[in-house]
Amino acid sequence: MPGEFAEEQLNALLNLISDGVWDWNANTGHVYRNPGWYRMLGYASHSLDNTVFTWESVIHPEDYPRVMAHFEAYLNQQVEQYRIEYRCRRRDGSYLWIEDSGHVIARNADGSVARMLGAHRDIDDRKRLVQQLEQKNHSLEALVAARTRELSWVNEQLQRQLEENRDLAERDALTLVANRYRLEKVLRQECERSRRFRQPLSLVVMDLDDFKPINDRYGHVRGDRVLLQVVECIKACLRSQDLLARWGGDEFMIVMPHSTQASARERAECIQRQLSQLPAVGECRLTASFGVAEWANEELPEHLVNRADQALYSAKAAGKNRVG
Repeated sequence: MPGEFAEEQLNALLNLISDGVWDWNANTGHVYRNPGWYRMLGYASHSLDNTVFTWESVIHPEDYPRVMAHFEAYLNQQVEQYRIEYRCRRRDGSYLWIEDSGHVIARNADGSVARMLGAHRDIDDRKRLVQQLEQKNHSLEALVAARTRELSWVNEQLQRQLEENRDLAERDALTLVANRYRLEKVLRQECERSRRFRQPLSLVVMDLDDFKPINDRYGHVRGDRVLLQVVECIKACLRSQDLLARWGGDEFMIVMPHSTQASARERAECIQRQLSQLPAVGECRLTASFGVAEWANEELPEHLVNRADQALYSAKAAGKNRVG
């Protein structure tokens, strides 16, 4: 009872503080954020998920690697203090400069973090004032402002073109889903995220059964149309955070963050049902076999792929059109 009372007092105090205060229970993954945190970013109180992924999602992409490196160094006791300035995205899409500071208040027996408290403080006005003062100290800025705007516009166009080219380079030319390069990159990132925050991650490997006869009998153009239909069936069963990638000719992989093996199997079975509703291609029915594996702590991405592949081979050996 005294512990519960103290916890209620702490929550009441956090709710009164105007700054953005957070309380992370690393063992459960739950993150409490006080109303001041939501007001600072323009959200209704407690309208976002109480997980670390909410925090990750609002960090400016350019600041994200620097923030994560500092956060990781503090958790591993490589630096004495966690305090860093970066930009957070508001609800309206604009960015706000904040100062983030925190302190580990409890660790588990193995030394890992059990609980951490911290605060996000709005420093946007201070940052903007510094920027204004810096502008006034550059007497030549007014003379080159027009040229700067012109170059900025050109840079935006080049950046947009670069992003489009990068996006195309990471997509499969036929299906427009992620290609092998993007899959390997995302899988490494998700394994690292799962290790850092101790969240589940699953991988599904999918291979169409007896797809070669379709190409042989009806031509590759017909086969390509079938692959596009298959991709639509898969997408209908996935969440926005899942990544679908084409691994080979008729083989696909799906990275499923925050998913246990059981939930990943359910999505694979959903895809299996969607495929069963597609019309046959001549005498060929469309079925697929699946291999599902959940990431194990500290496992390398290639080991996860190998285990999912082995599950796929088992499904094929057991008669195909099943989830292994």
